[in-house]
Amino acid sequence: MDDINDLRLFARIVEAGSLSAAARLLDSSPAAMSRRLSALETRLGVRLATRTSRRFDLTVEGVAFHERVQAILSAIEEAEREVSVSARVPRGLLCVGAPSELGRKRIAPLVLEFSERYPHVEVRLVLSDIGLDVVDDNLDVALRIGLPPDTGVIAKKLLASRRVVCAAPAYLARHGLPDTPESLGQHDCIRLVRGQRTFDRWMFVEDGRPREVQVRGTLSSGSGEVVHDWVLQGRGIALKAHWDIESDLADGSLVECLSQFHCDAIELYAVFASKKHLSPRVRVFLDFVQERLSR
Repeated sequence: MDDINDLRLFARIVEAGSLSAAARLLDSSPAAMSRRLSALETRLGVRLATRTSRRFDLTVEGVAFHERVQAILSAIEEAEREVSVSARVPRGLLCVGAPSELGRKRIAPLVLEFSERYPHVEVRLVLSDIGLDVVDDNLDVALRIGLPPDTGVIAKKLLASRRVVCAAPAYLARHGLPDTPESLGQHDCIRLVRGQRTFDRWMFVEDGRPREVQVRGTLSSGSGEVVHDWVLQGRGIALKAHWDIESDLADGSLVECLSQFHCDAIELYAVFASKKHLSPRVRVFLDFVQERLSR
């Protein structure tokens, strides 16, 4: 940056016509102007101007150098203008990760709407039932259930809901409705798997106190969508996020069980690397998704 500042100083001296005039414009002194100009000449190994108290004339080398300096400074100004405009208009590639079922049902439609509003942003939506990592998976934003274990990233809560014990009417007609969390032990429960962990301990809250209940069943899957399909087909009882089955509860395809025992809460977070120098495309996407999901 010192080199660029020297070029800007030289251009201002030439524009002003003398060291004293340049000093007045820059709130400095003629002696300081002379020292900096001499330092520039020493670094270049050439005399750029002859100057006295009343005259300031460029040498042949000074004229040629001034022409190049003007071209360089113009290019820098143009680059700064382009970056400044780009910083105000969302554009470029935006990589977003989300859980498969939530991503397909809720996030993918929002991405389409977002893309229509911001046509200069190219959106890449990555869906996975294995927790995505902003840094390792090269994402701008990762939508994930629960807070991330990495404290070096920023997490912004987008949505809060609860988990729901649910079953299809056909299953309940055959096996009956569970009336307590413990009665789930007599039912075929469809469990979610993450890596080597099977989620077979379901959390309930009774009289303000949490408690876990061990469940068993013949079916388990690492895919939330598969679990959803199986419970819709009447193959067992499942524990699902309310936002995944909201429409099924509304149209009667699924029935909520044990609603009086209040299953544990579930929260959706947007995770991104840093708030510092957040690109416009990430900023507007976060605001857009939060506004839409809050509806």
